[in-house]
Amino acid sequence: MNIHRAQEIAASPVMANVLLNGTPIYIQHVDEDRETARVFPLDQPENEQEVPLDLLIEQ
Repeated sequence: MNIHRAQEIAASPVMANVLLNGTPIYIQHVDEDRETARVFPLDQPENEQEVPLDLLIEQ
């Protein structure tokens, strides 16, 4: 995923359909320097992880 699009999604109040390995996720924060995003699965908010942006797919 493009870093600018990831930042737009993270800042937007509207939920976007973003997947990580086929699992719907929520983007909490984007780290521009590391090109990563802090995310969690929609059904497991306690399972936060930092992942490379290129693993995220917007549907």
